[in-house]
Amino acid sequence: MKGRNWVTGTLVFAVITAALGSFQFGYDIGVINAPQEVIISHYEYVLGIPLEDRKAINNYTINSTNDLPTIPYLRDSTPTSLAEEETTTSTSLITMLWSLSVSSFAVGGMIASFFGGWLGDQLGRIKAMLVANVLSLAGALLMGFSKLGPSHILIISGRSISGLYCGLISGLVPMYIGEIAPTTLRGALGTLHQLAIVTGILISQIVGLNFILGSHEQWHILLGLSALPAILQSLLLLFCPESPRYLYIKLDEEVKAKKSLKRLRGSDDVTKDITEMRKEKEEASSEQKVSIIQLFTNSSYRQSIIVALMLHMAQQFSGINAIFYYSTSIFQTAGISQPVYATIGVGAVNMVFTAISVFLVEKTGRRSLFLIGMSGMFVCAIFMSVGLILLKFCGPYVFFLFAGVVLAFTLFTFFKVPETKGKSFEEIAAEFRKKSGSAQAPKAAVEMEFLGASETV
Repeated sequence: MKGRNWVTGTLVFAVITAALGSFQFGYDIGVINAPQEVIISHYEYVLGIPLEDRKAINNYTINSTNDLPTIPYLRDSTPTSLAEEETTTSTSLITMLWSLSVSSFAVGGMIASFFGGWLGDQLGRIKAMLVANVLSLAGALLMGFSKLGPSHILIISGRSISGLYCGLISGLVPMYIGEIAPTTLRGALGTLHQLAIVTGILISQIVGLNFILGSHEQWHILLGLSALPAILQSLLLLFCPESPRYLYIKLDEEVKAKKSLKRLRGSDDVTKDITEMRKEKEEASSEQKVSIIQLFTNSSYRQSIIVALMLHMAQQFSGINAIFYYSTSIFQTAGISQPVYATIGVGAVNMVFTAISVFLVEKTGRRSLFLIGMSGMFVCAIFMSVGLILLKFCGPYVFFLFAGVVLAFTLFTFFKVPETKGKSFEEIAAEFRKKSGSAQAPKAAVEMEFLGASETV
């Protein structure tokens, strides 16, 4: 078994097919950014806002996503004319609709993320991704045809449904890739999920350029373009093997699990994989299931679950999402003449360093890379706030808030998060017990592996 090349054509095909879902995720994150001004202009047309009011509204709305009011009379609490009052009302409406167009995606994702694991267990990983693609197609069609109807309603609805899809896929894709990958490649292949996301963000920014699909004539095609990878993935999934781990542990289908493993490993000898899954199944069946409440109340794994949640929160509250969603507005406010190209630059840097992390993570360790990244985010958030405050507005102070959040998470990581490089799960569990002063037996490691953790982290 030693020295065998585990990278087979079937494995590569299955991983790339699954990663198409992550690519759609990234595309949906970034696609709304570049054509912002064009879409807002169409909202105004659909709502019947007079042409003479549109320029003032556009100037305000583009900047108000960063809380940067640029129209002097909007600061006056007593409008001097009915026309000004009507313009203020229209501005508030457009700002609200645009905010919903952006945020509805995140709301949908947050809701659906609770059901990804459940759907995968009920239907299997392949069928669950196929079902999720129905949501992707529905959302893409609503946005693709939004120009033919009430665009604001169709885009908000489409973004919400696309968010539901991305919430499901954010759990299903890593789950499937992790379960079909051999142990020696699990870490490297697992990072392809994030790499596909940032690649999707970059592609959406490029095709969103005005001379490609970000124009007044073609922006609706840009929004609906995510239907193509959804259709492609649906077709390719029909030829992908089901997760052997799901077949063996969840369905007790050893024959089917062996058949799937033989396709993925390119060998008839899958004894080692079956033995590992059999051991995992026996250990899991001998332990009592762990409830959500027990995760936080039992001292054996309370600290580890808190650390895991804090690391996820650190990423979400670091300010990077604000940059991805509103980078065009930020660069425009900063006085950059071609903000869309600066946005593409952000996406390119993001993709390059995600690719680099694939090779660095095993050499430098997870904790070290995380601390370096969070420290860099802290410095960058400070510089962004200082730089934007020199245009003399109040809105950019939000990045000082992000800087404070990032600093807090950086300190938490430094003092509370152990390094996991090259350690088995039992060794990681022992680290947490040592930090928490718990003297409980190592059975916590088995309980936590039952929750879905991999053999090595």
